[in-house]
This record gives sequence, structure tokens and C-alpha cells, in this order.
Amino acid sequence: MLNYVRQGHGEPLVLVHGIGSQWQMWQPVLERLSAERDVVAIDLPGFGESPVLDGEPTVGALADAVSAFAAGLGIERPHVAGNSLGGGIALELARTGRARSATPLSPIGFACGRELPYAAAVLRTTRAFAGLLGPAIEPPLGTAAGRALLLGHLFGRPWRIPAEEAIGATNNFVASPGFDATLPHVVGFDWDHGDVDGVPVTVAWGSRDMLLIPRQARRARRRMPRARHVWLRGCGHVPTWDDPEQVAGVLLAGSRDT
Repeated sequence: MLNYVRQGHGEPLVLVHGIGSQWQMWQPVLERLSAERDVVAIDLPGFGESPVLDGEPTVGALADAVSAFAAGLGIERPHVAGNSLGGGIALELARTGRARSATPLSPIGFACGRELPYAAAVLRTTRAFAGLLGPAIEPPLGTAAGRALLLGHLFGRPWRIPAEEAIGATNNFVASPGFDATLPHVVGFDWDHGDVDGVPVTVAWGSRDMLLIPRQARRARRRMPRARHVWLRGCGHVPTWDDPEQVAGVLLAGSRDT
């Protein structure tokens, strides 16, 4: 059973976070989304308060876990939106006909060459550094300048994150038991399926993404020419705190039946 929160009314919309994150990354947009959607924000297996997956946490296996969990709630073919790893899961669910729509935000699957070890190194180094500092990282995260220094490679406007949320997210990143097993599958995931037939797809990319750099967005456009492609202006890799209204608008538009 996955840990989750559920609120709102309307068409079901499942929100899936990235590696090392948790459902709380969606907090800035939950109120806006839940006014028009039945929103379910989950902790992936091995992250947040969800137990680790029984087996290899490939993108396909994680997509299976999300689909089975939604079915357990009585939700068949929900709209799915995801960030980073969650974006890859959203695309996989759309490809296999288990999503009504997919809205990936800076999804994995479009990196190549040196971009792959770069992203893995950034994630590993960030986690190791935060773990090494332990509680000593909390005072700098309590200041806007400290958040800009320590989180600027993941967020476009890190000073907008409340201190308590930044501390909680960082502690969760360090503590995530599924991180080491999941990372190779995140780095190794390659979206080579082209467009998804019969399912609306909106690919959104942070214009300030420093982890999955914006040229990957242009690669996504070439591989999925029939999808809708938009920029999240001023947003980094994890965009929800950067500009909640812009992100909520993209998620609502992406999960609107066509």
C-alpha cells in the first residue's frame, strides 16, 4: 500500500513525484487542482512513507505499482502527472493505455551522452552532502540565501520554498531507502517509443532546469512531435514552489479531456 493524500472532486488526477522526493512536493498546487480534480498525490515505493518495492524498481515496475494502487482506490485510467521520474512513469502509463492523459514535468528519458552521468552525479552528491551535514544543514536552509545556495540546482526560485518544507524535503531525500536501487533505472530510462497514440500528452519543461537541462526538452519535441510541449518559465527541475499558479494551470490543461 502506498502512502498518499487525496482531496478535491472531479476527474481523478494522480500526481507522481521524482526520485528522492515525496508527495509533499505537490503541496503548492493541491488547493488549486482540487477545486477541479479528484487529486491523489502518492509516495512512490521506497520514498516518503511508502515501503520499498518487492523487486527491481524499474520505471515499468513503478508504473505497475502506481496503476495497481489507483485501481485499489477504484480509479481506472486516471489522468497522471509526474515530475522527473514521475514524468517517465506518467509516459509509461499513457503508452500502455493505463492513463487517460499524461502531463510529465521535466521527465526522464530524453538525456543522452554526458548528460546521464552528470545527472546521476548531481543527485548522488546532493544526497551525500546533505547526509554528511546532518542537522547542521537546517540553519542555512532556514534562510532564503541558504536555500538559494543549497537548492538552486534543483529549483528555479528556491527562496520561495518555506524553510520547514525545504528542511523536510532534504531530510526525506537523505532518508529515502529506495534511492540507491532506483537511481540506475532513472538514469538508464530512454524514451524511444515516440508519440503515444490515443492519449493526450503535455510535456512541460522548466526553463531554468539545471538537472535535466532544457535542450532535453527540444529532444522531447523531436521524439514526440504530436504531443503538446510547453515551457515552465522561470522554473527549475522541481517547479511547484517556483510558480504554483503556472504549474497548476499546465496540469489542469493537460488533464482536460479532449
